[in-house]
Amino acid sequence: MPTRTPEPTRNDRPPTHSTREHETLTPAGRAPARPVRRRLVLALACATMAMAGLDIAIVNVALPSIQRDLGVGHSTLQWVVVAYGLLLGGFLLLGGRLADHLGRRRIFLAGLTVFTAASFLAGAAQDAGLLIAARGVQGFGAALVVPSALSLLAVTFHEGPERNRAIGLFGAVGGLAGTFGVVLGGLLASGPGWRWSFFINVPIGVVLVAIALVFLAPDGRSGRAGRLDVAGAATVTGGLLLSVYALHHTVEHGWFSGSALALFVAAAALLAVFVRIEARSTAPLVPTALLRNRSLVAANLTAFFGFCALLSFIFVGSLLMQQVLAYSPAQAGVAWLATTATTFVAAMAGGRLVARLGVRRLLLIGLSLVAVGSLWMARMPDDAGYLTDLLPAFLLAGVGFGFCEPALQLGALSGVAPSEAGLASGLEETMREIGGAAGVAAVSTVLVAGSGLDGFHAAFAFIALLAVLGVLIAAVGFVRAGRPAVVVR
Repeated sequence: MPTRTPEPTRNDRPPTHSTREHETLTPAGRAPARPVRRRLVLALACATMAMAGLDIAIVNVALPSIQRDLGVGHSTLQWVVVAYGLLLGGFLLLGGRLADHLGRRRIFLAGLTVFTAASFLAGAAQDAGLLIAARGVQGFGAALVVPSALSLLAVTFHEGPERNRAIGLFGAVGGLAGTFGVVLGGLLASGPGWRWSFFINVPIGVVLVAIALVFLAPDGRSGRAGRLDVAGAATVTGGLLLSVYALHHTVEHGWFSGSALALFVAAAALLAVFVRIEARSTAPLVPTALLRNRSLVAANLTAFFGFCALLSFIFVGSLLMQQVLAYSPAQAGVAWLATTATTFVAAMAGGRLVARLGVRRLLLIGLSLVAVGSLWMARMPDDAGYLTDLLPAFLLAGVGFGFCEPALQLGALSGVAPSEAGLASGLEETMREIGGAAGVAAVSTVLVAGSGLDGFHAAFAFIALLAVLGVLIAAVGFVRAGRPAVVVR
């Protein structure tokens, strides 16, 4: 059965499309070579998103154990975290475009295989150099998996309530994995050891590769006709990589150091070259027409500031519990269970609420809750109790982040044709990773500038400001009910 091209939608109220429960699609959007149940595609996408999301945060509370076992200094240790985010954020856009050009199934399998192999190497590493290199390769594999998985959902579920539910679950798993990674990392570090933070991916990855090989329909000759914009891909990837590296460089060397400024200038130059290449290319990496999709642009900008706040909240909260409140790594990890649970429940509910409230309203509610939770943490006493002081903020932030997950993903895919779904999802995920890196780097400078508990108060106030900026962008950027979004064909 041929794929139906998504119809123009109202951004705030997606239309309803009736479909048969077991209707199936190939990743290329053509008649399938074999039946593929939609629930299986959804399960595969969610499982791989969980693996990629877990590894963003899973090593944070295990860092002291890694430092002790491998005998590395603090400046080297940070790259165990940074290398993963650096490669993931830098190659997401290219990963999404490769999925459109070479086939979603092919890129999904390639990324999952690379991620699984790199996880084994990271767990077996006997020195910091190999561990950091393996973490970078993990990030590259995740950069291929995430946009191809979301793209598979976009072409398997028609725009409307059924896609809302699917992406709502996908977003719920992503939010759950990011926060649960802190919990799981603490438990593994205190139990079988930090190496199992990586080894745990290996059997899961092998099973998922086997399932995908058997049940996902082949891509056919090509996922998309035409050539890939290699020059555009190289310049935008290089520019994003340098941007993320420069942001983390400022934590140790300052925003206005000569080396940091040189990195920012180099990144800006590469991105400027990318814009010039795209303006002249006959087959651009990012088609100009796609950027006229107001919902996509608004979702990307909101995702940037939303994930600035998200990762900063987890980063500063973990430090506060361990450095001020004297929590152990395992205690700090378990303390995040409240945020983990509420994020998952809210994201599941958000997948349904978005059909009633719309993307714009759900984002306004979600980011406002994050801002309130951050301000609550900004008045934290030095003898704070978990139930009376931490828990209310953790619950507010969890609900807020949960609402944002499906709303951002649906906003980024609203009105996007199946042939551009991989690129659209890659753009949105890229802004998340770049935003998270920017937020952690910026809030770290606030912490360094302050002292003791006052520094943490200032950091949480800064996080609240980031969430408010996301609220303003969502309020202005997304079209209101009654105005159709631009549809890219």
